[in-house]
Amino acid sequence: MNARTRTARATIKARATQARAAARIQRRGTASLTTHAIAAGLTPAEARTVASSLRRNTAKLGLTGTAHRVHAGRRMRTTHRFTPAQVALAAAAYRPRKPEFKAASARLALAA
Repeated sequence: MNARTRTARATIKARATQARAAARIQRRGTASLTTHAIAAGLTPAEARTVASSLRRNTAKLGLTGTAHRVHAGRRMRTTHRFTPAQVALAAAAYRPRKPEFKAASARLALAA
């Protein structure tokens, strides 16, 4: 596989992940903060970083989301799912330094 093919495959994979996350939010109405960040165009690793920062902002703003139980390995874990409007509120309070995160924050704020 040459470099051009590798780059093209990575681009298609990223677009598919982003589209899948956006469709899931559209279908269900709520999603985790990480899923919202992926739908805004971040990679999964970057999305986890932004989600942890947004999680702190949701706690400051008093946004709780909807509690859900998920399988995490051999245990059950409680997670919270948020609507796009709740994520937009948290994104408005989020002040990132990295340019990619700033752009994602703007997209999250506009998603509502």
